[in-house]
Parts: sequence; structure tokens; C-alpha cells
Amino acid sequence: MQIGILGAGSMGTGIAQLAAFNGHKVLLYDTSDKALVKSRDSLLKILNRMAEKGKISDADSKSIFGRIQFIEDKQSFVDSEMVIEAIIEKLEVKKAVFKEMETIVSDECILATNTSSLSVSAIASACQKPERVLGIHFFNPPFLMKLVEIIPALQTDEKIAEKAVKWVSDMGHLPVVAKDTPGFIVNRIARPFYGESLRILDEGIADAVTIDWAMTDIGGFKMGPFTLMDFIGNDVNYTVTETVFKAFFYDPRYKPSFTQQRMAMAGYLGRKSGRGYYDYREGAEKPKPNDDPELINYIFERVLVMLINEAADALYYQVATRDDIDTAMKYGVNYPKGLLKWADEFGIPEVIEFLEDLYELYREDRYRCSPLLRQMAYENNSFYED
Repeated sequence: MQIGILGAGSMGTGIAQLAAFNGHKVLLYDTSDKALVKSRDSLLKILNRMAEKGKISDADSKSIFGRIQFIEDKQSFVDSEMVIEAIIEKLEVKKAVFKEMETIVSDECILATNTSSLSVSAIASACQKPERVLGIHFFNPPFLMKLVEIIPALQTDEKIAEKAVKWVSDMGHLPVVAKDTPGFIVNRIARPFYGESLRILDEGIADAVTIDWAMTDIGGFKMGPFTLMDFIGNDVNYTVTETVFKAFFYDPRYKPSFTQQRMAMAGYLGRKSGRGYYDYREGAEKPKPNDDPELINYIFERVLVMLINEAADALYYQVATRDDIDTAMKYGVNYPKGLLKWADEFGIPEVIEFLEDLYELYREDRYRCSPLLRQMAYENNSFYED
């Protein structure tokens, strides 16, 4: 079908590549001519590289690129069957864009937002036909990252959500359905990976390299939290943390770290600035971790139980199904296994005991145990059948 994409940044460009690769005609729009030129050059480079490596033929490369039109007038979206917005994360800007789109496209056209943090229901409220609005949240880069969060707004017609799920599946990606709550699945459940690691650092229990070592060496995570924050950008990660904290009405579970804030303020943004939790400047030596087995096991288990607790709470509040939660964390952030599956292996009573010890020590609501875990322990249940 014909798909319109608003925004020719990295996300919009990646979505365009994926859609065109799967036979769809794509109209890619941006207010900036420079962005369109950069997007065009990037897509040509990617497709040529794929052809050189033998992943696609030269003919396929040309055919895929030929299905993408770079447009400067939104009116060209008039015959599109779906429009996906991938612009700046500002609610009022998105609402204005969706309101305008309704005056251009047909009544049958699906309007989707790629937002990672804003309320889809709030965006839909700007439309006369909010029932055709939903979230389709891709992960970067969209062509390689298979997970896609489908987020129906309160107003979304169930059939529209079903069409979105089928569209994503038909492209060979993995759709998961999430309730329209802050962070959806991945950005909500992943918060303790950073937050609890920062807490351990702030308390002086271990340094960044030791915490990273614990999570990769014992936990099997591909990147430790501080390496990952430096990769994402400490300014970006802090902003997301602050946004989630406010969105959850200042729930202490999502409270940002002063260290995280100061790193962003100091301009220690990670790889892109040459310095973050690690020094990336030429000649800098990476520190060595403390490989004390008891310490690194404690760090790993403390972060893991907080992640499990968050996943259990997401299930408890029906943010998503058990399978979608575990699929989302495995394929959205490349966790070694689903957290609910991990809970069964770790032992639900053991998770509760660890959380209760933390709560007893700190007396902070941050460490409250999910009611679902308590209920399951009482009933001697597990998330998955043996």
C-alpha cells in the first residue's frame, strides 16, 4: 500500500527503508530540504552496501529505492492508506500535525505515531476521527530491530489495531501490543537497568566498570548499563528518565539520579562527547573491574530483581500480556531472556525476599514488591508452566 512518513530523520528513514523493502510505496516528507537530502543519501548508501554484500541484487536495490519518493508537500499524502509520524517528541507539535493530516488524507487512512514516550490518547484527541489513530513504535534502527510496539489509544478502533499488527507481522517484524501508559513496555520495564545501577554507584557500593562487568559477565547482557548510557547519550537517557518520572506522577521507583543529571549538565554525554562514565579520548585507559565474586553477584541480583519486579507490575496492571512483555525485552533491548521467564528460574520467593531486604534497609517505596509476585508466591504459581 502507499505509506506516508512524516520526518526524514533516522527513524523516519529507517521506517521508509523497511516499508519499501517489503513492497510498499513510500512518500517521505520533511520540512527540511537538508534532512531529505541526507535521508536520500543514507538510503542509497545502505542499499548499495546490501547489494555489494550480496544480500540483495542490484535490480532489487534500484527497485526498493524507486519505491521511495522524497516530497516537500504534505498534500502528496492524499492517497496514502497509512501515515506514520516520526518527528520531534513534543505533544503539541504532534497534535497539530495530526489535526492537519485529517484535512489531507481520506477517512479510511490510518494515522500512526512513532512516539516512544508521549500519550497516544492525547495525540488522538486532536483528531475528528480519533478511532483511526494509534501508536506504532519502532526501535532504532527499524530495519534491523524486529520489535514493534503497537499502542492503541483509548479511542482506537480494535480493527485498526489488528490491521497494524498484521502489517508489522507481514514485514517479518515482531508486534507486541501495549496499553497506552508511560514508556509502554520496553522504556518502562528497562528503567531499573539504569536506575538501580546508578543507585549502586551513588552509594559507593561499586564503580561503573564493576557494575557493567557484573551485568555482562554474570547476567549475560550484551552491554552494561553505563556502557549503554554512554552509547545512548547521557543527556538523552536523563531526559527519558525525567519524562517517565513525571509521567508516573513522581513515583519514587522512577526517580532520576543526581549523578545522571550532573553528567548531562557537565556535557559528559558519553561516546558522542568523548567522555561519559568512561573516557573515550585517545590514549585513555579503561579501568579494571573489581571481580570479587560476592560483590558482582550481589550487583547482578539486585538489578535483576528490580527488573523482574517492574515486569511483574506491568503484567499486574495489564500493560501487556506475559508473552508480549518477555518478547519485548528480548527483542527491544536484547535482554538474554524474558524477565518473567527469568523470574521463574531465579525463584519468585527469592525475588520477594531480596526486595523485602532492600525495603527493610531503605524504607523507600522504590523497593515495594509487586502484588502479583506476592500473590503468585502465596498460590505457589509460576509465570510459565513446567
